[in-house]
Amino acid sequence: MFKHLSKILIFALVVGLTCLGAIAPVGALSYNNQTLEDRDFSGQDLRDSSFDHTNLRNSNFSHAQLQGVRFFSANLEGANFEGADLRYSDLESARLTKTNFTDANLEGAFLTNILIKGAIFDGADLTDVVIRPDTEKILCTMLTGTNSLTKRNTRDTLYCP
Repeated sequence: MFKHLSKILIFALVVGLTCLGAIAPVGALSYNNQTLEDRDFSGQDLRDSSFDHTNLRNSNFSHAQLQGVRFFSANLEGANFEGADLRYSDLESARLTKTNFTDANLEGAFLTNILIKGAIFDGADLTDVVIRPDTEKILCTMLTGTNSLTKRNTRDTLYCP
């Protein structure tokens, strides 16, 4: 009787764990070369996903987990990254015009060859970002605030004078 019951319990446990695995996150996704304007990605876990050459104009990534995400040459004009975790992400050659990075964590991100006219970085953490000196100089004129999570002063994270 115990042998039969233990086999049923083991079978139920294996089936249960298999079902849990089927609904677990699938990992990084590729959104490359798409038009995804006005999309809501807020609060989502998109770690290590890729949005290379994607049009994400006016999309919402607020409070999303975006560590290691690639936005290479993406159009992020008017996008919202407020409170997003963008550590070690790649925003190289991205259009960041009028993009909101308020209180975002961009630690270690690649920000080379970006367009930043009208972008907002209030309270953003820019520790160890890779950025061109001319862009850094422009950013330093517009940075204010302190990141609410890391408690780092935004200007200090970019070593602004």
